[in-house]
Amino acid sequence: MEENQAQPHLDIELSEEIAEGIYSNLAIITHSQSEFVIDFIKIMPGIPKARVKSRILLTPQHAKRLAKALTENVSKFEQIHGKIKDIETAFPMNFGGPTAQA
Repeated sequence: MEENQAQPHLDIELSEEIAEGIYSNLAIITHSQSEFVIDFIKIMPGIPKARVKSRILLTPQHAKRLAKALTENVSKFEQIHGKIKDIETAFPMNFGGPTAQA
């Protein structure tokens, strides 16, 4: 595209319900030959069962663009706020706190 050509304008609507967002502290990514599936889950301390809160399906091309955008944004965040501490690979089911007892 030549530099003097205008970018097409895209209006994006954001409903109030979607704007509230959904909290997730775990994402599980699976894929097939034609799509990536990202399940966003909220795990709560002391509760052994979790429910998928949102599922996003992406083409491989969109998944790659998302990965690139996340990498760029994490880098920008760390430049401003400092390095993000990596957490352990196995998600602690008790969040590091005391185990619930009845």
